[in-house]
Amino acid sequence: MITSSLNASDLTLLRVEPARPALNQPQRATVFATDEGLGKLRRKVEDFEQKDRKSGRPYNADLVQSIGAIVEAGLRALWRSPAARFPDGQGAVPWEIWLDKAEAAGFIGQGPEYGVAVGADRLEFPEDIVVIATATREALALAIRRLAGVRALAAPSVTADYFDAMNPDEQDDWVDSLQGWTTFEAVDDPNYVTLLDRGVSRAHPLIQPALTAADRHAADPAWGVEDVVGHGTQLAGLTLYGDLTVALQTMQPIRIRHRLESAKIIPDAGHNPHHLLGAVTRAAVNAAETTGTRRRTFLLASTTEDDSPHDGAPTSWSSELDQLSAGVSGIVKIRRLMLVSAGNSDQNRFGNGDYLPVCDDPGNELESPAQAWNAVCVGAYTEKNTLPAGEPGTPLAPVGDLAPSSRTASWSSHWPLKPDIVMEGGNWLVSGPPPPMKHAALSLLTTDHTYPARAFTTVGETSAATALAARSVTELWSDYPDLWPETIRAVFVSSARWTERMRSHLPMNPGKGHFAPLFKRYGYGVPDMERARRSASNALTLIVQDTITPYRLSDSGGADHVHNEMKLFELPWPVEELRKLVNHPVTLRVALSTFVEPNPSEPARGSKFRYASHNLRFKLNRANEGRAAFIARISKAAEEPDEPAIDENDGWTFGRNRRDVGSLQIDQLTCPASDLARRNFIAVHPVAGWWKTRAIENPHERPVRFALVVEIDASESESNLYAEVKAVIETLNVAEV
Repeated sequence: MITSSLNASDLTLLRVEPARPALNQPQRATVFATDEGLGKLRRKVEDFEQKDRKSGRPYNADLVQSIGAIVEAGLRALWRSPAARFPDGQGAVPWEIWLDKAEAAGFIGQGPEYGVAVGADRLEFPEDIVVIATATREALALAIRRLAGVRALAAPSVTADYFDAMNPDEQDDWVDSLQGWTTFEAVDDPNYVTLLDRGVSRAHPLIQPALTAADRHAADPAWGVEDVVGHGTQLAGLTLYGDLTVALQTMQPIRIRHRLESAKIIPDAGHNPHHLLGAVTRAAVNAAETTGTRRRTFLLASTTEDDSPHDGAPTSWSSELDQLSAGVSGIVKIRRLMLVSAGNSDQNRFGNGDYLPVCDDPGNELESPAQAWNAVCVGAYTEKNTLPAGEPGTPLAPVGDLAPSSRTASWSSHWPLKPDIVMEGGNWLVSGPPPPMKHAALSLLTTDHTYPARAFTTVGETSAATALAARSVTELWSDYPDLWPETIRAVFVSSARWTERMRSHLPMNPGKGHFAPLFKRYGYGVPDMERARRSASNALTLIVQDTITPYRLSDSGGADHVHNEMKLFELPWPVEELRKLVNHPVTLRVALSTFVEPNPSEPARGSKFRYASHNLRFKLNRANEGRAAFIARISKAAEEPDEPAIDENDGWTFGRNRRDVGSLQIDQLTCPASDLARRNFIAVHPVAGWWKTRAIENPHERPVRFALVVEIDASESESNLYAEVKAVIETLNVAEV
């Protein structure tokens, strides 16, 4: 990049804004320059008058010819939040300030001398420290000019005060019946769903057996732990029982093995004004983990629209979720399984007709922190379309399609696919003039926080969907407690499929590009718990939990590190049975999951190779490609900078643009069984990450974990395949290359 010349000693590249041809606006770069740096920049311009003897081109031609003007930057040049959120008044207001880690102490210590009051909260990332400060625009601008270290400015986020509390459809006596059908099984080491929300009420008899008094916490010790609003208690009911409408209608026995924890992140009155929401979330996680190490599924169903549009780029909140997941943040340094809701749409934007164009609009993008790489982002779809007899109106969304409330991804392909999955989130009612309305019959039934005044209430949208996802993934983890969080994520998300209604938006013979709208709305689709459990236990699914050391020091002593190793797995294919099937189509689905350590510094915000500590990819050998040739091809490609340039016309359904993003990659291919018998090697290898491009010490001492899930689907032919795989599974050959 030309802008790399602006990131040198005494010159610090703070921000790069892409060109906007529609607005006739060129690319802009914001640079902090010392006096020496200004001198260097001046000399680069002066040297342009002379030509390089070898090339015949002027010195620094690319840089100088790209410069239209050099002007002193104002505060807006450092602003990374939506333009409409920039403070207009003259008084002191709160600012989210991103500081260079090396300069942070100086700015924090000297800021008050310029009228900049820095708060106590801190978020620490690899290259940045984020603080909240209160100052006027003039005072902050002066401090930035006089003190080094400010990389970016943003608006302090405010959580969406979202909950749904409609009148209950059922009465108090349901509780007694449901208690009679429910068994809370005694488990020595149970899994927990930890709700990061508004607290949970223990008064409700359906919740009390799963939530002890000691397991209720708050991010701020001064806050109470009770749920006075209702949202947390609603989600608690869903994480234990699912949609109570189903439980009450089926009247089947309910076995509950997992338990609940609550860690309040939202005060009883109002929001978290001018706080670093990542710091509040971290404090809540720390509070919950004072009870010891447990297998926890963290459920976060609070988001903010104040970072929109972010276009998929990291924010301080999403980056902290990535740090917590990777185990580099929090008092306890462990990897964590975190689920976050996609955020909800504004009903007033919708008419009574086709709602999907509104959902697909960039103004409806996922709310922060849902774009976090390591967290499972949950959107909403719906199968609810039944209204009471005689009820006027019709449901807005068709059965099996996106719930109208669910926000979608709108960003370019280099950021992760989000949402990861969708779960039931209810529907809206079209009755009379727009906008459509919420309706109890099209919502989910759950527990009410005002018990005994009310036993049940209704809830919906992506909060409800996330609670259902937390219930499902925790049940899966209870079945297979030895699996890592990275592995549970891979198995759970990889089990998802699009409904027939979702697939109806594809053309007859879709190409790879046609899948983009489906990914942006539905992620990988709706998880199938039967398939997920089968994947975790069936010999037709290979699950590998392993480590890899992506980078090492360069032998030549270069500034950047180099790729260190790849892992090669010989797949225990049932060769004889596959050959017997000849041209019978067999589907292979692969999922690769790792947790990355984030680096959300301003220069990294436009590159997946600068945000993630490491990036991993998987490759499968071709039908006529032996082990040695496959290793040679992958090894050669791994030497390429950034993304290896591999021609992969190998039948993958989704392709590299959809697969090779984020920290979870999933793809599938369908081929004749006899071809799959010869594609029996899979490699996991690194590509660039900030651990490689940034001069960190001892990269060879930084192993990372990954989970690889490889599944064969041969429909009715699986039984014979299973028997042969089971016979050879113990001979699996794993090699380091």
